[in-house]
Amino acid sequence: MPRDTPQRSVADRVAALNARYRHHSATAVLEHALKDDDLGQVALVSSFGAESVVLLHLVSVIAPQTPVLFVDTRMLFQETLDYQRKLAEELNLCDVRTIRAAQTKVAFEDPDNTLHQFSTDACCNIRKVEPLEHALAGFDGWITGRKRFQGATREAVEFFEAEGDLRIKVNPLAHWGREDLEDYIVNNRLPRHPLVAQGYPSIGCAVCTSKVAPGEDPRAGRWRNQAKTECGIHFINGRAVPMKKDSAA
Repeated sequence: MPRDTPQRSVADRVAALNARYRHHSATAVLEHALKDDDLGQVALVSSFGAESVVLLHLVSVIAPQTPVLFVDTRMLFQETLDYQRKLAEELNLCDVRTIRAAQTKVAFEDPDNTLHQFSTDACCNIRKVEPLEHALAGFDGWITGRKRFQGATREAVEFFEAEGDLRIKVNPLAHWGREDLEDYIVNNRLPRHPLVAQGYPSIGCAVCTSKVAPGEDPRAGRWRNQAKTECGIHFINGRAVPMKKDSAA
């Protein structure tokens, strides 16, 4: 259950946290904010994808007791499932929780596993958004790997965001660039997702992820040839969480 937090709105607490940690590093945000009463009880949500090892390693060193939620849509690459098990063991992650949709719901909504061919939004909602929302019900906030360089819907991401009136979203790597991630992985000798070397710089479900050609946007292989750019876990009421582009860094 969430620990007691001040009786202030999520928006007010987010404003206070962003002001408090505005000039802090990713490490400092994790070291101090995770103990801040304005934040409360949090979990790390990880896809164990192409860049996930950076945040997983940081959390394993700084706050190893943090619960790690891994959403298994039952449509992931086998390489992702193997990588998840490998990282959990190598990083000594002690509280990894695999989240899945109820099999009865999936069997009813998507009996032949073809829903993604007709409505990727509905498929993501059943297999990822709803199960994660249920898993996060006992937390005041959650840690994500969202970064500003990842696209237009993320270019103004702050360290802390209000997820409606529900909870707080923490983005410790918001200001990191690709070179920062690469340096961190190399310097800490962290294992990479095996599909990265095969041309998958952004990895989701196998049925909706394709290889990316040199020069393409790294997320071009996600829901290729569709307007869709997000699975929906970062949406509120079906829309991306609004962010002000003139917000302070």
